[in-house]
Amino acid sequence: MSGRLEGRYALVTGAGKGLGVAIAEGLAREGAHVAVHYRSSAAGADETAERIRSLGREAITVQGDIARAEDVRRMAQEVVDAFGRLDVLVNNVGDMAAQQMSWRELTPESIDHTLTLDIKGTMLMTHEFGRRMLDDQQSGSIVNIGSRVVVEGSPRAPQYAAAKYAIIGISKSYAHALAPHVRVNTLGPGFVETQALLEREDWKTGRREKVLARTPLARIPQPEDIVPPVIFLASDDSRHITGAFLLCDGGHSMVGA
Repeated sequence: MSGRLEGRYALVTGAGKGLGVAIAEGLAREGAHVAVHYRSSAAGADETAERIRSLGREAITVQGDIARAEDVRRMAQEVVDAFGRLDVLVNNVGDMAAQQMSWRELTPESIDHTLTLDIKGTMLMTHEFGRRMLDDQQSGSIVNIGSRVVVEGSPRAPQYAAAKYAIIGISKSYAHALAPHVRVNTLGPGFVETQALLEREDWKTGRREKVLARTPLARIPQPEDIVPPVIFLASDDSRHITGAFLLCDGGHSMVGA
């Protein structure tokens, strides 16, 4: 690792399990001290924090529901009280409606849950932490985790596609609002073999093979494979990039210029 985030302070949401764990550890390996967010995965968050400390970095855990404004404000104050500042925010939390196998299974409850978590949660976090970055230190980078689903849509879970489209709008809007001091970008991973994906019924019954056949790079990434582009967007390597959407899916969803 090159120490591109040496001495900086970061927060990763949903870092008690899945992709968030890999991102939090990856930022630490690049030199960042990390606040590990969780809502219910307390044990996982503690494990992530311990691994970060073993790398010689500072780590704290913060608990809260990102879709509750009072929780977001409290978490922001906890991070500032512990670190003094925040240089990088990675909004990783999202719901892919993993248990839904068809658009015919759509329910009002599923719509409300997915849109609330993905859209409202991402917006509240971007707003509160971005405001503090701008007002308190006039610097920072926010990376919102989107999805390649915005290229093709999702006949399986339309509410998931709608939520990820909205994240691009949130990122672009705050890229304008917080400029020129705070950058906001969206990363669009494809299928990543987290535990949640591995447990999906369609993934176990042929979907994986179909996706693989359509992927030019001929592999399904592990969480660790998504970390380098997150670091790129978080670090000064992308210092002239804001409001962008970076597709990271092995070529599965190639689009024109």
